[in-house]
Amino acid sequence: MKFKLDIVTPERLIWSDDVDFVTIPTVQGEITVLANHVPVVSIIEPGEIKIRKENKNFFMAVTGGFFQVTGKKVTILADAAERAEEIDIERAERAREQAKKLLEEKRQEKVPNVEAIAALQRSLARLKVASRRRKQRD
Repeated sequence: MKFKLDIVTPERLIWSDDVDFVTIPTVQGEITVLANHVPVVSIIEPGEIKIRKENKNFFMAVTGGFFQVTGKKVTILADAAERAEEIDIERAERAREQAKKLLEEKRQEKVPNVEAIAALQRSLARLKVASRRRKQRD
């Protein structure tokens, strides 16, 4: 059985199609939604969204947001999301290095930096999704 999945960011509609399942990173851990899932509303944390449609897997990096499951529809309202093929690996690597550098500077000052941690999580999610795409092509 399939259900409708919509993934929306403030900039654009990323995905709108029927799927077999979607796995979403939440603050409580990953949740996989199948058709006829019980209603849920939850927070998304930075990570990887996995979509299964017609025996093919699709991956996206997501930076956070919310999702809602109602009946035969899942709506993901993401702060930002990128399909695997859209990710610039070199840019994501640079972002990871900048976030690590900032985190280390703040650690030496003994000041926690939530922004640096979030930036590091975002870049790691993007790199994970991009590496999956690379493996699928090989």
